[in-house]
Amino acid sequence: MENLTRPKLALVTRRAREDSTFRFTSLAHLLNVEFLRECYRSLGKEKACGIDGQSWHAYGEHLEKNLVDLVERLKAKRYQPLPAKRVYIPKNETELRALGLPAIEDKIVQKGIARILEAIYEVDFYDCSYGYRPKRSCHQALKVVDKTIMFQRVNYVIEADIKGFFDHVSHDWMMKCLEVRINDSSLLLLIRRFLKAGYMESGLLVRTEQGTPQGGNLSPMLANIFLHYVLDLWFEKRVKPRVDRRCRLVRYADDCVPRRHERRCMRVA
Repeated sequence: MENLTRPKLALVTRRAREDSTFRFTSLAHLLNVEFLRECYRSLGKEKACGIDGQSWHAYGEHLEKNLVDLVERLKAKRYQPLPAKRVYIPKNETELRALGLPAIEDKIVQKGIARILEAIYEVDFYDCSYGYRPKRSCHQALKVVDKTIMFQRVNYVIEADIKGFFDHVSHDWMMKCLEVRINDSSLLLLIRRFLKAGYMESGLLVRTEQGTPQGGNLSPMLANIFLHYVLDLWFEKRVKPRVDRRCRLVRYADDCVPRRHERRCMRVA
């Protein structure tokens, strides 16, 4: 059957572009069998399993049956994400970074939600944002910083990293950010369930009252939405108007580099 969600997402994008204040009221229905099948096929086939122990290949052995059952649970609001499997990878020479590995079914749904959110927010995001976005990369962000420093008169370069952002972002404020553009209670409920799903570590369930653990398909999109409102918009609407000459922000996820193009000192209250 033809996947009709893709043209519908294009309409969502067009509506979002035409009206920056529009709130979408009907989005959850886009998570249909055809769309989720496409999301499943876009996942990495050899990625590590979540706590369900089910691989991409195993889920695909009865794919249509599994997806029909999944969509029924989504429509009935009976779908409950499983806790992620907590693992650790090296962050640097002395620190470890915590990752959450979702179950295969949760990966599929997260991918679908992320694509829906992308259809809306890609028209809202500023050019200063480079992390986890289509056709954008850390290399592009570094190139912008390099060209600015090499070819423009720059007085200040400030490198900033939000410490523990993914582990400590507020769920309540995250939902408030989403509600600026989304008024679909079903989709918002689903996202909140993912935020509250928790994780398993050493055989114990850990509840999550804050944070959006790295490792899933949804976390990068939620991080960009949150930082769009609390950092990018703040810089554009509050900082720039109060600064003489030019200043610019380059952000990759929770790492950012604000720069000042002027001879005199900058003070931002």
